[in-house]
Amino acid sequence: MTQTTAESAARKQRAQIRVRTLRTDRWWLAPAFTFAGLLLFLIYGFWAIFDKSYFVDPYIAPFSSPCLATSCPEGARLFGLAPFGDWYTLPPGILILGLPGGFRLTCYYYRKAYYRSFWLSPPACAVAEPHGKYTGETRLPLILQNIHRYFFYLAIVIGLILTYDAVLALVHKPAGLGSWILLVNAALILCYTFGCHSCRHITAGRLTHFSRHPLRYKAWTLVSKLNARHQQFAWASLFSVMIADLYVRLVAMGVINFPFA
Repeated sequence: MTQTTAESAARKQRAQIRVRTLRTDRWWLAPAFTFAGLLLFLIYGFWAIFDKSYFVDPYIAPFSSPCLATSCPEGARLFGLAPFGDWYTLPPGILILGLPGGFRLTCYYYRKAYYRSFWLSPPACAVAEPHGKYTGETRLPLILQNIHRYFFYLAIVIGLILTYDAVLALVHKPAGLGSWILLVNAALILCYTFGCHSCRHITAGRLTHFSRHPLRYKAWTLVSKLNARHQQFAWASLFSVMIADLYVRLVAMGVINFPFA
């Protein structure tokens, strides 16, 4: 075996240690809480996709927006339009949840979160993992993580639509608690979306002279501030979209029926 071949083989093997970890703290808490939080989101999202109580004027549940078919209630249709016509009769969430879902699935922070919590790759720093080899994101299916930037463009559209829904609800029902819940949710989603690493790179990541591009530098500075809290916005928006979505559905079901709902 040549030296180059030996070095290549060595790089593909995990570091071998005799004990799982030398850490004495409760390192397992972070991946355990992450696992629980992401699993809760997946379970709720699966239920919400098929639930039909997604609209009560002027609120539309975020997991079902935009509603683009004639099967949607008239007030729930984006700009009153139904470009998908009569042929689409499935719940709207099935049609559109793949866009923000794909954005989060390929997000740099979420990749770290579910690699550690679901795949234990590794579960925490300085903790051995059960996998014998490491190939990174160079093979299917993980090589598809590289389309994150394109999901980012689509996520911007969804974020702006949710903002439109929130503002529309606020105009029609300014005293409604649901209007403000939808508005806070939209703000957190936009902060998470525009704090994305891809957004930071797009604004000015390839520039070599900031002084020659003052507007892009200012945009990069703003995005960098959001990016510094990307993890916090990821979790805040994850729970805010569930809370906002559930709130609208409970109002639509009549479970929540107080005057300022």
